[in-house]
Amino acid sequence: MRKKIIKLDQKQDVDSSRKWLDIEKLAAVEVTSEDDAFPIESALLPGKVSEWCALEPGKQMIRLRFDDPQRIQWIRLNFQEPEIIRTQEFILRWSNDGGLSYREIIRQQWNFSPEGSTSEIENYQVDLSGVTILELSINPDISGTNALASLKELRLA
Repeated sequence: MRKKIIKLDQKQDVDSSRKWLDIEKLAAVEVTSEDDAFPIESALLPGKVSEWCALEPGKQMIRLRFDDPQRIQWIRLNFQEPEIIRTQEFILRWSNDGGLSYREIIRQQWNFSPEGSTSEIENYQVDLSGVTILELSINPDISGTNALASLKELRLA
């Protein structure tokens, strides 16, 4: 029997054993809008302290086009909204044929509120083989306000 005594409040770090893909070396990134002060690299590359933010309000898309097909087993998304009450919807989908067809991974809505829910962190365990494109669509506010889409972090393993 193998055992270990742990503290009750000890949380398992989902990043501790994860080897994240080097998106900078493996893919080209397409984005529909970008604020120069908050470039997409801020959300995709480890060690960045900022985030990506769209320059224009409304629906936005981030697309990763892999140079070679990839196997993806873990997806981490981190969204932050400390100031505005809004309901965001995102859709994550993938293609193994260069974008001729897509399969949806997840479609999710989240309610942000400065008094309570200011962050959404999602970790998805998947088994995707031959991924040529990964696409994240973000509708920052389904009620149609002029909210800006943003993304704190996207990691793949």
